[in-house]
Amino acid sequence: MIPELNDSIDWTGRSVLVTGAEGFIGSTLVDLLVERGARVRVLVHYKPYAERGHLARHLGPGSPVETLAGDVRDAGRVMDAVAGCDTVFHLAALIGIPYSYASPEAYVQTNVAGTENVAAACRRHGVRRMVHTSTSEVYGTALTAPISEEHPLQPQSPYSASKIGADMLALSYAHSFELPVTVVRPFNTYGPRQSARAVIPTILAQLHSGAEEIRLGSTSPTRDFTYVTDTAEGFLALAACDRAVGHAVNLGAGREISIGDLAESLVRASGRDAKVVVDRSRLRPAGSEVERLLSDNTRAREWAGWQPRVGLEEGLARTSDWVRDNLHLFAPDRYQV
Repeated sequence: MIPELNDSIDWTGRSVLVTGAEGFIGSTLVDLLVERGARVRVLVHYKPYAERGHLARHLGPGSPVETLAGDVRDAGRVMDAVAGCDTVFHLAALIGIPYSYASPEAYVQTNVAGTENVAAACRRHGVRRMVHTSTSEVYGTALTAPISEEHPLQPQSPYSASKIGADMLALSYAHSFELPVTVVRPFNTYGPRQSARAVIPTILAQLHSGAEEIRLGSTSPTRDFTYVTDTAEGFLALAACDRAVGHAVNLGAGREISIGDLAESLVRASGRDAKVVVDRSRLRPAGSEVERLLSDNTRAREWAGWQPRVGLEEGLARTSDWVRDNLHLFAPDRYQV
């Protein structure tokens, strides 16, 4: 029996900040907060052109969403964004492993220094809860499985190293300054709105564009996939969970699948026919590839009453439909780092 979510917080009228709100998970979280009556402020990366993105439905007169353009690297702007907020969900980050090989310093500035700016602002303004976003990549290749929060952290890419640094910095504010912060570690989240840099939309975009060969990197690594609405619900559940303060908490389905088997599942979900070919340009450096990720979600289940509700097969079918209907957003022939 699936337990009820720990939804002890009434979000109606509550002031909430979401950094990185234009992103895949961030915009889904904003949707849930708006549905539950929160007053949402979003810190979005400044762009000098009219681009509405995933938040388009929430923009305009009478919207409960207040948009603030800025950058988490700007301490003053972050301080302004946090002012008056009860809860801060910090999702802003430079993501993607391949690009971190090319520009590691940018990851340190955005992910580590940016997180320090958010934590300092939360401390200054006395927020009720800061929820900081981590990633399962901090664990590296599983030494033991399933992976609990006690698993050693292994920086197998500049991206994962920057996220380890950000996690430790956030937790240091809990220990040093009694900041009520929880570190949320999503495993591989997928679903509508995800960009082509991730494996599932990469495969689906190729399939729905009529490709007869699906070009991938290594197909042997395993991953633990969680549907995006389940991940977003996990953020809300942990924001309501006092026991999680000062701790990292995994959000993962607890089911692993190899990339090769995932590709076959996506072929079936899309109704297309194609074979998988390894593209060497998509391979990670040998010491950087994470071979196995499988979550132990005991803390999320027992502490916050969270459990994923969308099974992999259903989630892949939903995502396939979304990619098919939004194929214009993808460039299937180009490797997106």
